[in-house]
Amino acid sequence: MRFLRHPGPPAALRQNVVPCRAHPLVLDLKAGESVNAAVTGALARAGFASGFARLDGVAVEPMRYVIPAAAPDDSHVAWYSATHAPEGVVSIEKAGVIAGIRDDAPFIHCHGVWRGRDGARRAGHLLPHESFVARDARVTAWGIAGAAFIARDDAETNFKLFAAEPVSGGEGEGGLPALACTVRPNGDISLILETACRDNGLAEADIHGIGSLAGVDFTDDRHVPSHATEVMIDGGQMRTAECQLDVALADMDGAVHEGRLARGENPVCVTFEVLAVARQG
Repeated sequence: MRFLRHPGPPAALRQNVVPCRAHPLVLDLKAGESVNAAVTGALARAGFASGFARLDGVAVEPMRYVIPAAAPDDSHVAWYSATHAPEGVVSIEKAGVIAGIRDDAPFIHCHGVWRGRDGARRAGHLLPHESFVARDARVTAWGIAGAAFIARDDAETNFKLFAAEPVSGGEGEGGLPALACTVRPNGDISLILETACRDNGLAEADIHGIGSLAGVDFTDDRHVPSHATEVMIDGGQMRTAECQLDVALADMDGAVHEGRLARGENPVCVTFEVLAVARQG
């Protein structure tokens, strides 16, 4: 399997897996607010500091985003492109958001697929403070209790990354059993999540999240050669001890790719952030 050598010493702990409770939510996003403020504010009004949201159908203007790029020096294994700034309203087709805390302030990490005024589909990493909700919108989300995503400096990758960490309060009250997970580089994302779910009693779960992969192999034999990609899980599930992840992603040329990941063939590039929620019924 592909392997990327990052600039710092590999961390001994290769994933953080924190049992928690996930609460289904509907969030009202306010026009005129940054995407960061709109999502984290709506979560806070519902009583949560961390969680996951889908931004499907949200209109954004201005929209600012980046795609993965080669690192300019050896201080990182990958970096970001110059900022893309499409004119007019951009319609998010689908996007995933992990919400948490960075530098003691609410912060989101968002990857998705969108269409600009020209109608072309593009994908990447949305810049949350520079992109603004153009019209009031209602989106689905999960708030989590008993865990939080907190950004920490990471010596291995030389990035500040979300880490899933346990927090006190509310983990036994309502909601569904869930796991907040953050995954370090080079392990296969499907196999890691299978082990996490199995070890924590989630035999049947829906899996939500975003991250980066070092090249991508799909079950239909398509291959994306970019050593850095920006990925969202569009449909993930743990069923009968096997993890199936349908994803959408941007490669280093900005092309959009979609499909089901081949198990055992897709190593994490920099990080992956996941919320696995026990399936109801």
